Amino acid sequence: MLITGGTVVTATGTHAADVLIDGETIVALFAPGHAPDDAGQQVIDATGKLVIPGGIDAHTHMELPFGGTFASDTFDTGTRAAAFGGTTTIIDFAVQRYGENVLDGLAAWHGKADGNCHIDYGFHMIVGGVDDEALKAMDQLVDHEGITSFKLFMAYPGVFLSDDGQILRAMQKARGNGSMIMMHAENGPAIDVLIRQALERGETDPIHHGLTRPSELEAEATRRAISLAKVAGDTPLYIVHMSASEALEAVAAARDAGRNVFAETCPQYLYLTLEDQLGAPGFEGAKWVCSTPLRSRHESHQRDLWKGLRSNDLAIVSTDHCPFCFKDQKELGLGDFSKIPNGIGGVEHRVDLLYQGVVDGKLSVERWVETIATTPARMFGLYPRKGVIAPGSDADVVVYDPNGRTRISVETHHMNMDHSAYEGYEIAGAVDTVISRGTVLVSGGEYHGRKGHGRYLRRGLSSYLV
Repeated sequence: MLITGGTVVTATGTHAADVLIDGETIVALFAPGHAPDDAGQQVIDATGKLVIPGGIDAHTHMELPFGGTFASDTFDTGTRAAAFGGTTTIIDFAVQRYGENVLDGLAAWHGKADGNCHIDYGFHMIVGGVDDEALKAMDQLVDHEGITSFKLFMAYPGVFLSDDGQILRAMQKARGNGSMIMMHAENGPAIDVLIRQALERGETDPIHHGLTRPSELEAEATRRAISLAKVAGDTPLYIVHMSASEALEAVAAARDAGRNVFAETCPQYLYLTLEDQLGAPGFEGAKWVCSTPLRSRHESHQRDLWKGLRSNDLAIVSTDHCPFCFKDQKELGLGDFSKIPNGIGGVEHRVDLLYQGVVDGKLSVERWVETIATTPARMFGLYPRKGVIAPGSDADVVVYDPNGRTRISVETHHMNMDHSAYEGYEIAGAVDTVISRGTVLVSGGEYHGRKGHGRYLRRGLSSYLV
């Protein structure tokens, strides 16, 4: 396969080149028109378009059990939708909850994903019960399963919450085996007090989900996690779904001090707000209930997050894709916002939404590629197999049309949801062709992939540490 006439974009630069693929691998880049005459039995004309590495969404939750229901996308529907949006790899979260075995949790997630994925996939491991057995399992997963990142929670008491002592022990274990600790940084016990008090006052609408999870409690937990990581010997720490300026300030300070502290944000925090979405009339705001919550448009959070992306204080944009249908699922919280399943669906729209940042002058095109593909590959042990257009890398390639347009709507998206968090958004750009390991999955809006094409990725250690 030969991709001709396009502009190759990498994290380090942009240049005109033709890309030759043999089987599942990129084998060569040529100056335009200099490929051998017999190169490419199949030719893709990318004239006027950008040729970028396939997107890597490093934070998804397919089929996640939550609040008495399950995320509405399966590994089949969710990875197919991801492919439509230019994402060719996801890293999902296998789950161990209180009282469960880590290895049993991993086996359950392999059972959900095996043979069902349209794109390649890996796993992080949620450790919801830090004890001697779980700590031993962390070593086993790093050494034998290709799982090199572990997520802990400072929220959700009784389900996922780890106290500071448990967090410290897990961080010490990660420091010893070279893995990364991922942290849901919110002060859960304090939030639970605020939720209880709001409900006692009769404040039950969805907007109170955000009001009872103030940014100060995200910042406090972030600072605490950074301190614990330092005590543990500078364990690499990655803060997930960052939404608040004050939390970002704590990460920036740690990074300025040379610490291995990283953070991601998500499109919902760059575009959606507490007042406009969570505060929608009636129960409509339930569509946008997620944790951490959307923040107020009257504060500087969105502006600061975009600045953090430009300065690399925010390293990655993931989606935290955890979709629930409005009917029957979000409605479980009618009359009690604390029972609304937490999650927003967006795995199909991340590449486009971040490209709008390029159009708006908030990101360079190289930084776009870096945040959606290259840094996720480096951060989570997939580089240079993934995340770059280079000889020897997997042929995960997206041809992106900067002159196209994408309208986001429930009528046209492919996620298993009955609404869209970004209904009516118009993006100045469009995915044209999506290639996964040399196989065309999407072309001209038509799907050519298949369930089972995606393979499990055993990941190495992070190559992004200072």
